[in-house]
Amino acid sequence: MSSARQAVAKMVKMNSHIINRLLSPSSPAGTLTTAPSFSGGGAGRSEHRRRINARLWFLLSGNAAVLVAINSNAVLAKDASVDNTSDAVQLRRIEDDSVKSNIHTSKWRVFTDKGREFFLQGKVEEAEKLFVAALQEAKEGFGERDPHVASASNNLAELYRVNKLYHKAEPLYLEAISILEESFGSEDIRVGSALHNLGQFYIVQRKLDEARDCYEHALKIKHRILGLNHTDCADTMYHLGTVLHLLGNQKDSVALIHDSIRILENSGQGESTVCLKRMRYLAQIYLKSKRFEEAEKVQRKILHIMELTKGWNALDTAITAEGLALNLQSTGSLKEAEELLERCLDARKTLLPQDHIQIGVNLLHIGRVAMLISEQLKNIDHPKAISELDKAKEVLHESVRIGYYSLDKLRKKKKIGNSGASGEIGNNGQVPLVILLQASDALGLLEITKEQLQGSEQYEHAANIEAENALLECILAYKEFVSERSIPESPEMKVEYLKCLKRLMSLNSDGTRERIQQYIGVNSQDLRNEIKSLEVELSHKKHPI
Repeated sequence: MSSARQAVAKMVKMNSHIINRLLSPSSPAGTLTTAPSFSGGGAGRSEHRRRINARLWFLLSGNAAVLVAINSNAVLAKDASVDNTSDAVQLRRIEDDSVKSNIHTSKWRVFTDKGREFFLQGKVEEAEKLFVAALQEAKEGFGERDPHVASASNNLAELYRVNKLYHKAEPLYLEAISILEESFGSEDIRVGSALHNLGQFYIVQRKLDEARDCYEHALKIKHRILGLNHTDCADTMYHLGTVLHLLGNQKDSVALIHDSIRILENSGQGESTVCLKRMRYLAQIYLKSKRFEEAEKVQRKILHIMELTKGWNALDTAITAEGLALNLQSTGSLKEAEELLERCLDARKTLLPQDHIQIGVNLLHIGRVAMLISEQLKNIDHPKAISELDKAKEVLHESVRIGYYSLDKLRKKKKIGNSGASGEIGNNGQVPLVILLQASDALGLLEITKEQLQGSEQYEHAANIEAENALLECILAYKEFVSERSIPESPEMKVEYLKCLKRLMSLNSDGTRERIQQYIGVNSQDLRNEIKSLEVELSHKKHPI
């Protein structure tokens, strides 16, 4: 064996434990996989190249880079043109060619494997250098239009996509697909996988028509080769369904996503993270379409799986139950919604700090449901209706307290001057401020409702004071954080702020007008003008007010 060949053998041996692990047939999506096994000899180098190309195999990737593996065992036979008189010379030439091929294959593989390792570790710059080296090695060692080049191009494109370098990614995707179509034909499974990746690239840029075309073509290829009940088909079905949903085609979207879930369930993956994600997306589509009963069925199914697999000592279970409770609230199943929300609260209190914003959100939901139950009972059981309002008042005050607590922590960080504090306030301050607005508005409504149930002038004055205080404090907090641009305004936040302003102005007493001037430093007319301005702005944005 020549020294060059020994060097290559040593290199391959050094990396064999990594390669074997990555090439395992049980590797998860996004890792390398071996191609189907081929055996037998060939006649000449063109046949040899054809057989090596036949070993290329794409694995559908999800969000990770797609990597193409090549069987490194070269299959070579004596060339038919070898002259008997120069047999030894010709055999040495063939051996030298084999060594060169092995060198390029091994270097390409090492660059790819190491690049993937860095990519999964989040070391983007190092991964990019290795993927670029793999692409260059593929071009130099196998030729510009070789499938190795398609594989390397696709890997580099995936890295650029994940890091939002879209202008660099698209030409690489298109080049990879062009080479694969040229090498294997436009209906090859590898082309289908590459089209699926290109569809992902387009969907993150909201190029929905282009994404739909890619997924439809990919699904057609996979259907023909793998059959519609294959999990790879299910993956593309789901992605196509999400695109159709965004394009407004709800009927076909729901059918595709439903079928993708069914395929996973039939393959024994019904409790997998992937399947649960698809169920949640389907439930959201039903909710947005106001198909509450269908959404409830899916949500109950998800909750059942969560209870079996994780139990109630998990935030995922609490979040799932809370989503079901909110749906039940919208359909009038208030007692079950209340029971679920209280169970969620118990779980969160054991898993989170007592002032965590998730607890504040949970309390807000419980307060709203209690107010709705009170509304149902007011003509049936007056004392019980009052009792539900008292319960709602208690939890809403606690929700407001947690909202203030969360904002105060962010305010202190900004005063101390911590690095990145302003950005953290913007990112983390929106939720507590919205909770504060919603809980304060609910408290204002609660006091007005309770005053109507009590029917006492003395209580009416006290109720107005409590409602005003809650709303004024909330409006002050909004103006403090938003006017300083510590928290960026959003249409959703403006809607909640507008509700608080309207609730305050509906109280309409001399005392209210005085307290507005005292607390906020503006008169009632200024607030009315602000209300009109917000209404016009939000109506132009087609936001519900």
